[in-house]
Amino acid sequence: MEYGLFGLIVLIADLYAIYQVLTSGTTTLSKVLWTLGILILPIIGFLAWLVAGPRGSSVRV
Repeated sequence: MEYGLFGLIVLIADLYAIYQVLTSGTTTLSKVLWTLGILILPIIGFLAWLVAGPRGSSVRV
């Protein structure tokens, strides 16, 4: 029960990261690899995406 909230937070963060990857302007291979990385290693994959993931084509302010 104590890990339920943490698991829910990780799930929401991973779904957000996957959505951002799939809507980015990168190549299909890059999208597939990032999505697989996030799905296989949820916490590490999300953190790697935050640091080095594909960025959108628009500039964020």
